[in-house]
Amino acid sequence: MQHTQIDIPSLVRIKAGAAGRVGIYARRNDFTDVVILHSSDLKTNLMQRLREGLEAEQISVRNQRAVEEASFEQARELFTKLPSGTRAILGYGGGKALDTAKYVSFLSRLPYISIPTSLSNDGMCSPQSSLSLEGRRKSLPSSMPFGVVIDTEVCLEAPEILWLSGVGDLVAKLTAITDWKLAFHAVGTKIDDFAALLSDSTVFQFIARPQRDLEGVRLLGTALMLNGISMGVCGSSRPASGSEHLISHALDSLKSKPALHGLQVGVATYLVSLLQKRNSETIAGLFEKTGFWDAIASDPFKLSDWIEAVRLAPEMKEDFYTVLSSRDCLPEAEHLMRNDPWLKSCFVE
Repeated sequence: MQHTQIDIPSLVRIKAGAAGRVGIYARRNDFTDVVILHSSDLKTNLMQRLREGLEAEQISVRNQRAVEEASFEQARELFTKLPSGTRAILGYGGGKALDTAKYVSFLSRLPYISIPTSLSNDGMCSPQSSLSLEGRRKSLPSSMPFGVVIDTEVCLEAPEILWLSGVGDLVAKLTAITDWKLAFHAVGTKIDDFAALLSDSTVFQFIARPQRDLEGVRLLGTALMLNGISMGVCGSSRPASGSEHLISHALDSLKSKPALHGLQVGVATYLVSLLQKRNSETIAGLFEKTGFWDAIASDPFKLSDWIEAVRLAPEMKEDFYTVLSSRDCLPEAEHLMRNDPWLKSCFVE
C-alpha cells in the first residue's frame, strides 16, 4: 500500500479578535522569540493589536521588518539576517509579506504563522511562495504554515476589492478540478481523489452563503485555507490551478503592473467554464451576488491583452494538460469575450 504523508497546520484560528491573541498561541507552542515580517503599508492600529498581544504573553520580538517586494532576493537577505535564537516567524499582512515570510521560514526550517489581513487568494496557506526571481514571477516550493490565524474582523475591514479577488481565486477550483480530470483521461495525469474532493467541496460551502460579513469572511477564509492544504495533500497545484491560472500567468507576463491575481483568475475562470461547458451558471450567479461583475466593469481589462494571454496560456507550463490543450480555443474564446453577456462588460478595445 502507498501511504501519503502531508504537512498541515497544527494551529488554526478563524474568528474575530484572533490577531490580538497570537501571543497566546505563540506561548502555548513555546514560540518565545519571534520575528515579524509584515506588509510595508500595514496600518499602525493593526500592528499595535499584534504587538500588544505578544507583549502581554512576554513574547520577545527579535526583529520586525517591512516587506517591500515579494522577491527571492529579499527573502534570501531576510533569511541571512535572522537573529540567533528565533523560534518562529510571523507573516502579517497581504500576499507579498506572507509569501516572503513563508519562504524565509522554508529556508530557515523555522515554524511559520500566517496572519493575513485580507483574503485575496489562497496563498496564505499553501506549500508554495509566489516570488519574483531575477524579475520573473515564480512559484517556489515552501513549507506549509505551522499556524493560520485569520482575524475575521480585520479581514472584513479590508477593501472590498480584495474580498472580491479572494472570491475569484476560490471559484477557480471548479475549473481547475475539471481540467485535472480532463488531463487524467487525455494523458493519464494522476489524480488524488481526496485533494480534489477537499478543494471542490469548499467552494460550494461558500457559494451557499456568499455574504460579506463576519460569517462570510469565516467561510471564505476557511475555504481558501483548505484549498491551499489540498495542494499539500497531493504535492501539486492541480486542485487549485488550471487553465484559468495559465491565462492569468500569461497576463502577468504581458503587463508591467498586473491586476489583482484573483480578479484576473475570476474572469478567466468564467471564460474557461464556458470552454469546458461546466459550472458557468453557478460562477456567473455567484459573481452577480457578490458584485464581482460590477467591480470588473468599473475598471475593465484590455481585450487585446486577454486575446494574447489566451494564445500564450498553453505554453506557460510544460506537461500541464488543460482544456486549452484539447483544441485551438482561441477563436472560441475571443468570440465569447466579445459577445457573452457577462464577459463583454469586462473588456475594452
